[in-house]
Amino acid sequence: MSLGLIWFTLADSTIAPNFNLTGVILISLALCADAVIGNVQEKAMKLHNASNSEMVLYSYSIGFVYILLGLTCTDGLGPAVTFCSKNLIRTYGYAFLFSLTGYFGISFVLALIKIFGALLAVTVTTGRKAMTIVLSFIFFAKPFTFQYIWSGLLVVLGIFLNVYSKNMDKIRLPSLYDLINKTAEARKSRTLAQTV
Repeated sequence: MSLGLIWFTLADSTIAPNFNLTGVILISLALCADAVIGNVQEKAMKLHNASNSEMVLYSYSIGFVYILLGLTCTDGLGPAVTFCSKNLIRTYGYAFLFSLTGYFGISFVLALIKIFGALLAVTVTTGRKAMTIVLSFIFFAKPFTFQYIWSGLLVVLGIFLNVYSKNMDKIRLPSLYDLINKTAEARKSRTLAQTV
């Protein structure tokens, strides 16, 4: 599923050539990390019997350190502080609202992980991202490429594989041998029907 979303990003970068390569790489890495973080959080919650609030505190603290190091290394911290100091209410007010809604969102995801497991939580979050992309096509006009279709099919395939892996005992897919035999039988019956 994450590969499908990364392919969506790459499709955007081929259509709109004003993309920054660093941004595409960072978004792709974020999607890959998002696919892994559910399993890491589930393991940590079970190993340490941690609550959702503890998981949010430690996850965001570690993320803060990573972002602070990245901003410091790329000289992005100074201009950001200068911009925020010029627009105090807008930047800090929006940051507060974004943080509050983000906290509720991550609490919901952690509850999903705790109750249903990491696989379902990753499927829900990836499905939400895919739905956001579909809605962006509906509400905002943008050029179209068939790479979007292949990306969407990868996301759907990922969701199918998730459902199939959870219900392998209930769902029996035919083997390649069975498919070949059915095709051969269909050809034989067609030729017999045609000769009669």
